[in-house]
Amino acid sequence: MEENAVIYQKNENIGIITFNRPQRLNAINEALLDGLIQHLQAARRDVEVRSVVLTGAGRSFCAGEDLKETSAGKTLEQWTREVDALQEVQRVVLGLGKPLIGAVNGYAVGGGLEFALSCDIRIASEDARFGFPETGVGLTVTTAGTKLISQIVGLGKAKELIFTGRLVDAREALEIGLVNKVVEPARLIDEAMALCREINARSPLSIKLSRIAIDQGLHSSFEQILELEAAHLLACINSNEQRALVEKKLAHLKTQQG
Repeated sequence: MEENAVIYQKNENIGIITFNRPQRLNAINEALLDGLIQHLQAARRDVEVRSVVLTGAGRSFCAGEDLKETSAGKTLEQWTREVDALQEVQRVVLGLGKPLIGAVNGYAVGGGLEFALSCDIRIASEDARFGFPETGVGLTVTTAGTKLISQIVGLGKAKELIFTGRLVDAREALEIGLVNKVVEPARLIDEAMALCREINARSPLSIKLSRIAIDQGLHSSFEQILELEAAHLLACINSNEQRALVEKKLAHLKTQQG
């Protein structure tokens, strides 16, 4: 098994997960999938970590399926393990309990684009390229990408991108809502870290519950989401954290008013 295909670091209270197969443009193989799942789970368990950045080493975020390994031949058992691992990534992301920020450099295609779509917020470098090449190599989107891309850019644009396999540059990605912000390549990680610090300054419980409500609201009825939001508000009110934050806010306002 390839070692260090994904690496995990901590900076302040931010976890940083980095795809680390730069010689293969961080293409997906078994080691990368296992490493990604392992480090996402580590970030979830780490009580000091309040948000997580996902990025790629070298010239690419993640170039999707490693076609060199695929062309060498995979058994049905190997494909089944890969599909299971790809889908487990999405399950682990949903259960992360913390904001996941994609810092997308270079190519984010195929499964790599799906990893980016799994992030709560995406910041792209000016050299980023996005696309679904699966239909050109006889494969299909696997990691809930068909659902995520439709929710993010709309049904018509989603079908266009998947059916044609066309690559989208960073500026177009911003225009269609695929990414939240485009920055110079040298500023990518700094911008992602700054966003994490802004998020981390707020209530961890409120952020966690808001993330759950937004995700579940996409497939819940109006009444279901109202019930969920009411339960979340009561959970916040009953927490020591909420009372402390209100007192801090009042003290700040009193200082401002002289």
